Amino acid sequence: MHKDLELSGDQMRQLVAAAMDRIVAHVEALPRMPAADTDGGVELARSLAEPLPDHGEPYEKLLALLFDKVVPKSFNTAGPGYLAYIPGGGLFHSAVADLIADSVNRYVGVFQAAPGLAQIEANVVRWFCGIVGYPAGSGGFLTTGGSLANLIALITARSERLPESFLSGAIYASEQTHHSVQKAAMLAGFPARNVRAVACDRNYRVDVEAMRGMIARDRKTGLTPFLIAGNAGTTNTGAVDDLRSLAALAHREAMWFHVDAAYGGFFLLTDRGREAMAGVELADSITLDPHKGLFLPYGTGSLLVKDAATLRRTHSLHAHYLPSMQSDDDLVDFCEISPELSRDFRGLRVWLPIKMHGADAFRKSLDEKLDLAQWAASELSRIPGIEILAGPQLSLMAFRLAPPEAPIGSLNGLNKRLLDRINARRRVYLTGTMLGDTFALRICVLSFRTHMDRMREGLEDIRDAVAELGASHFNGED
Repeated sequence: MHKDLELSGDQMRQLVAAAMDRIVAHVEALPRMPAADTDGGVELARSLAEPLPDHGEPYEKLLALLFDKVVPKSFNTAGPGYLAYIPGGGLFHSAVADLIADSVNRYVGVFQAAPGLAQIEANVVRWFCGIVGYPAGSGGFLTTGGSLANLIALITARSERLPESFLSGAIYASEQTHHSVQKAAMLAGFPARNVRAVACDRNYRVDVEAMRGMIARDRKTGLTPFLIAGNAGTTNTGAVDDLRSLAALAHREAMWFHVDAAYGGFFLLTDRGREAMAGVELADSITLDPHKGLFLPYGTGSLLVKDAATLRRTHSLHAHYLPSMQSDDDLVDFCEISPELSRDFRGLRVWLPIKMHGADAFRKSLDEKLDLAQWAASELSRIPGIEILAGPQLSLMAFRLAPPEAPIGSLNGLNKRLLDRINARRRVYLTGTMLGDTFALRICVLSFRTHMDRMREGLEDIRDAVAELGASHFNGED
């Protein structure tokens, strides 16, 4: 009998203990690690290429490779100085939940296979529906992230609003909308021209009147407008569209209204977030990313719909080898409302930290991020030459250095050098983006480990980098 893959109880404890020693040391060292360190990353990657091994190696050696060599050469996405893109916190509680879920290895795609575990995940979805203000009869499921949620929302809208011959269907979204919406349309079979990019106002919110006019013109040319995608926190600037006006427009035009709240959605736990995103509850579907606003590990997204029956109509399909599906509306077979049959048990990584701490702990942390973003914007505005291009509507902002004496044509290059100088200090890590023809630096505050001490360090680094650039420019070095 071949049992090489079966570990004894002692071996399991030893493996977990050895990994735990490494993990604890890593997490405790996060504040002292560089905010990003990828120097030599290409060489590292090439050195790791290898054929399929026929024989094993001691786990101590493998853990040493991971923690001493591989993990450090990366963006420190779990650290307090990571203010780039949209941070993902990586709560340790969720790692423990995943260890449990993966170890018991129960299947939750069908309710009958693990009723209690399926109900735990259904509870999580119900909590999310409550957070966004959805009524009874709403529903949804957990995904791997916002991109998949946006894709499934678009396919559900296509199924609900268009005939089988759907190629005339048109989608309307802000020019600041995340590229996953355009990619979702492409994957769902729509021609690229059917994704209509609508101009924004000076606050990077979609121009609703411009959208209204575009819809009217497109109907006359033979297109069939069927979906409006609103933003509750864009990636470039953190902009929140006028969701109530978009909902009213969608209702008048008999169109599906989807809100991408992947970044901003969980700020609905706060008073300021609810005010900023008023009208989100009017959407037919909403994308939320717990791996953003709930600080969970990457790979945890969700799609919610106001009418749960729309998901079932889009995804339900019978197969003879499957057990009977549930007829009770309170009991969910996730395979009946989503594309996945085989799926991991994502619910536990959300359920465990919320049950351990309660929603109030997350609410307080999110309020802190809103405060820190406002503080950072105020401090930036006091730096000579800094221009706030997009103030924080939530916890994300965009800015640039625009000294009066600098030629307009040199500003993008100047700001790219500014970004490099800030990041070279390695206490914080920022990223840039293009706002039209303008290169901008971004700050996104969304890690539960980011507090005022690190924000002060980041602003200190920005001030110093600005001063250095000014001196080098004066001396003719740049």
